[in-house]
Amino acid sequence: MPKISVTVPHTVGREEAGERLKGFLSWLKERHKDQVGDLQEEWGENTLKFSFKSYGFKFQGSGVVEDADVKVDVDLPFAAMMFKGKIEGEMREMLTKAIARERKKT
Repeated sequence: MPKISVTVPHTVGREEAGERLKGFLSWLKERHKDQVGDLQEEWGENTLKFSFKSYGFKFQGSGVVEDADVKVDVDLPFAAMMFKGKIEGEMREMLTKAIARERKKT
């Protein structure tokens, strides 16, 4: 199965980057609930496994939050290959926004 790999650098530290990413996924679920369904996420200490359905395609992948970057790999269904560039660009943009965005203090 084809794969997309996106790495985004950050300067906020591993723990903070992970927290920002977790908050962003919650926001993403709510914002795109009409296009994204059955979103599952499972966090380890600094790792993420996820899956979701979008426009009839099932996606699954993993991520790792390191001290200086976040890397996400997504298995791309063959039927979605024609959208690989668009998906990769949107993933990079969303990850960059997620890491740059400050968490709300509770």
